Amino acid sequence: MASSSSGIVAGLTAAAIAAIGFLGYQASATAPAHPVKPAAQAPAAPQGQAPAKQDPAKPAAVPADSGTGPRVVYSVSQKRVWLVAEDGRDPRTFTVMPSTVHPAPGSYVVGSRAGAVTGTDGVPIEHVVRFASTDGIAIGFSARVDGSMPEPDLAKKTGGIRMARADGDAMWAFATISAKVVVVP
Repeated sequence: MASSSSGIVAGLTAAAIAAIGFLGYQASATAPAHPVKPAAQAPAAPQGQAPAKQDPAKPAAVPADSGTGPRVVYSVSQKRVWLVAEDGRDPRTFTVMPSTVHPAPGSYVVGSRAGAVTGTDGVPIEHVVRFASTDGIAIGFSARVDGSMPEPDLAKKTGGIRMARADGDAMWAFATISAKVVVVP
């Protein structure tokens, strides 16, 4: 009987921990975004001139209006992320596939993370780093387990900013809880 009781207690404990984890995830996914400081809008190209094209051999420069110190910088218009270390030198940069719901420009902090889950689009994802919420939609970075980065379904409201798996690994290692995330236009 004692063996049976300890099995029941262990099962109940596991169920309680899973329920608490699930409720914590739901709370973080529905928490309102709290931008700390709005970022300035980048200047447009002079009238009659096309915007400068990025040299593929040279990494894109970190946006000047993204602040200082260690941070993740996400440019919605450039579809690009920079992982900027304390010294600011040689940041890792890569392209991403934005979601259908975008965070407002500003400064945020990583509020929750998950190693592997199913995205709101029904796709298995990994290395989920959540930093904002807009209209009840959790916004964060993630990589699809299958490695693809298709355009999102515009009919669905999703907040998953997708990246290649190797970039997802780098994001996971860099953007821990309370890490700064700066969103620029």
